[in-house]
Amino acid sequence: MKLILANIKEVKRNTENKLTKRVCNYVMSRWSDYDDKKHIFTDVLNYGCQSGVVGELIYYSDTVRFYKQYKDEINSLLYDTMNGTGLYAPSELFGDKWDKEDPLAQGTYNQNLLAWFGFEETLRNIGYNFEQLENYI
Repeated sequence: MKLILANIKEVKRNTENKLTKRVCNYVMSRWSDYDDKKHIFTDVLNYGCQSGVVGELIYYSDTVRFYKQYKDEINSLLYDTMNGTGLYAPSELFGDKWDKEDPLAQGTYNQNLLAWFGFEETLRNIGYNFEQLENYI
């Protein structure tokens, strides 16, 4: 599929996943900011949300709210990722970034990490639909 705005809208229309819809909204909101549309994806996937490239996910108050709003979808992504990699604990996946004192992600730090993970992985999954991104993700 070609990376055009109409196809981003189609991906959004064809999903029931609230997180996918939200990330599609992000892509659409950034569309006019980029001449080369693949950079909407590669900027996030190369530098991560931690870089501040996703302005709505900079502050803990925003990332915690995002995590709570999309907790079910993020947990499903986390399960699928861990299952696909053979890892059995978030601390194995995230390494020393994961606060082992908070294994159930009840605290701000791990919720922040999971919000970023959920956004980035969802963006990556959306990107898999587009041939222009196949060499970048």
